[in-house]
Amino acid sequence: MAKPKIKFVPDSLHVKTGDIVYVISGKDKKMTGKVLKVFPKKGKIIVEGINIVTKHLKPSQVNPQGGVVQKEAAIFSSKVMLFDEKTKSPTRVGYEVRDGKKVRISKKSGEII
Repeated sequence: MAKPKIKFVPDSLHVKTGDIVYVISGKDKKMTGKVLKVFPKKGKIIVEGINIVTKHLKPSQVNPQGGVVQKEAAIFSSKVMLFDEKTKSPTRVGYEVRDGKKVRISKKSGEII
C-alpha cells in the first residue's frame, strides 16, 4: 500500500488580512492585491483581483435567475510576497521584538509593517 501524502501546513502565515501582496508565481504572476481572507490551517489566502474563477450558479430562491459569476479563489500563501509600499517592491518578512512586542518588519526597508 502507498503511504498517504502529508502536506506541510505552517502554524501561522507571513501575511495577514488587509496586507498588500505581490504574486510571485502562477497565472497572475507580477500582480498585486489586497488580502481579503486568510485560511491558516489550509495555508491559503484570498487576494482581491487574483485567481479569478468562473462559477456557474443554479437558480435558487436567493438568486432565481442563476447565472455565471466571477469571484476570487484561494491561492497558497507561498505564492505571494508582502509588497513594501516604501520601496515599491516585494519583500520578505522578518520579526523583531520592539518595546516588548513582536512586530513584523520589511527585510528591504527595515520598516515596521
